[in-house]
Amino acid sequence: MTIGFELTPEQRDLQALAVKFAREEMEPRAAECDRKGLFPEDIYRKAWELGLMNLNVPTEYGGSGLPLLDQCLITEALAHACGGMTTSILANCLALQPINLGGTPAQKERFLRPFCAQYHLASFALTEPSGGSDAGALRTRAVREGDTYILDGEKCFITNAPHASLFTVFATVDPQRKHEGITAFVVPRDSPGLTTGRDEDKMGQRASSTSTVRFEGVRVPVENRLGAEGEGFRLAMKTLDSTRTPIGSLAVGIAQAALDHAVRYAQQRTSFGKPIAEHQAIAMKLANMAQGISAARLLTWHSAWLVDQGDRATLESSMAKCFSSDMAMTVCDEAIQIFGGYGYMRDFPVEKLLRDAKLCQIYEGANEIQRLVIARELLKRYA
Repeated sequence: MTIGFELTPEQRDLQALAVKFAREEMEPRAAECDRKGLFPEDIYRKAWELGLMNLNVPTEYGGSGLPLLDQCLITEALAHACGGMTTSILANCLALQPINLGGTPAQKERFLRPFCAQYHLASFALTEPSGGSDAGALRTRAVREGDTYILDGEKCFITNAPHASLFTVFATVDPQRKHEGITAFVVPRDSPGLTTGRDEDKMGQRASSTSTVRFEGVRVPVENRLGAEGEGFRLAMKTLDSTRTPIGSLAVGIAQAALDHAVRYAQQRTSFGKPIAEHQAIAMKLANMAQGISAARLLTWHSAWLVDQGDRATLESSMAKCFSSDMAMTVCDEAIQIFGGYGYMRDFPVEKLLRDAKLCQIYEGANEIQRLVIARELLKRYA
């Protein structure tokens, strides 16, 4: 079997398109959106117009149906400009993936095609205030009454929720059944009883909107259920197996930006009569940063390749997400150290990168959970 790392001409074109968009549209406004907590929806609309959203929607429903590796190339390029904007752009892939995986052809036609025909945002509603990483302990209830389900409960930390027109929601039909009671639903925003809270005032990724979602007697038709009752947990975990890998690429993009800034600064800043890049202490930092980024990039590419081959990649996607996000925190911290006092100031770009990188260790399953997944999958291979 031949293993190669050369990108195809089509992949290079996609990468170039994303880089151009990031530099021309995202980067000039990243600092302002971070500082003011702005949600630049005009940028997200432009991303949709260029085909940089809904990357995982199959072509038969109007999407680009890109392989996961191609999605990772785009994600890294966008995240180099702004991690928060990239998170909001990627959120549709996360929210629509359960429909890709568990929807009937009729459901896919009904729910996926509108996102490719017109600009819309969607949200993935799994996390709850009392649950966090314990997805099996959901308290949002789904009680069936004839041809409808009635949803009651609250979700938190939901990306794009204040702006979403559609939610993929995970609720339990029977709390006693724990994981086996979780069921997935597609819920339109205009459903009576569905409300979103205020935008959370976040530490980082402030260009991405995040809020709570409340369900108070929300009636959802049975035809909006994805799969059978009790299949929701499996659907959520299978979704995350494929969406964690791009989070690794998002972290790589943030880290690469930090390294780029650090190298330029180290070449220009002088100390003891020469650029600080020529001092061994700084040179070693730059070398370690570059090594970490390259290793993380290869991990994410390998995980994406496995998914594109149709293989199960639970272990590899968790490794990619966990290693890359930890690496990004280390690289961004070192970039601040290289900048010295200037790195701590908001007039310089690296402190924002550190704040953006932190969330990569938390969302799509905290890194502590990823390590449990990695250990579990590893032990299976030795059994």
